[in-house]
Amino acid sequence: MSDGTPADLFFDAAIGLLHRVRDEEAEAIAAAGTLLADTVAAGGRLFAFGAGHSSLAAQDVVYRAGGLALMNLLAVPGVVGVDVTPATLGSALERVDGLASAVLDTSPLRAGDALVIVSLSGRNALPVEMALTARAHGVRVIGVTSVAYAAETTSRHSSGTFLKDHCDIVLDSKIAVGDAELALDTIPAPFAPASTVVTAALMQAVVATAAATLADRGIEPPLLRSGNVDGGHEWNSRVMAEYGDRIFYRH
Repeated sequence: MSDGTPADLFFDAAIGLLHRVRDEEAEAIAAAGTLLADTVAAGGRLFAFGAGHSSLAAQDVVYRAGGLALMNLLAVPGVVGVDVTPATLGSALERVDGLASAVLDTSPLRAGDALVIVSLSGRNALPVEMALTARAHGVRVIGVTSVAYAAETTSRHSSGTFLKDHCDIVLDSKIAVGDAELALDTIPAPFAPASTVVTAALMQAVVATAAATLADRGIEPPLLRSGNVDGGHEWNSRVMAEYGDRIFYRH
């Protein structure tokens, strides 16, 4: 590591990655935002899924002030965070064949909906099977992943494939294998992951694109407002009443 504090160097690394995804993924971001807008306009529903720390970016666009009210979290018990004990259980569940099919069979997802799957490595059975099965049921799938993993690691799914192989649109987060941006001679392992920063930014860029695309078509995007500003709750009540049949986190 060269000049600068570790904090400075982490910010530099994260900002560099953000510049890369802004410039190199612009076309995919536009396509993903358009897909979400198309889904909303056609009466479809929106879902996001992520396991482990990848779930943070999925949760960031659900029931979010300034976000689309129609974005629902596709939750898989035990894998959406570190609130399970032991925390390693979530990692183990990601590798279980058949779990994604069971989740989808009991979820509200149906043909014509859109599902955003966030998985940094894209190598585990759960995100791969979820994408494969969802598309087979007529769901459009957007994958947010680091494509580098497909070149530098092996798949843990029985097909030998990765998340990126089963998506209508792929957003590459550009995160290096291992997800650690810094190294010091005095520390035996690389540290300071940036995947959450970059993936959350990608998700918000897609949602922003979807909202603007709907507006360009003369459709008011179903956005939520902060409940901490005057009139926010009234605004959100109106949106939720209008789109209640496509919002599942309030039932």
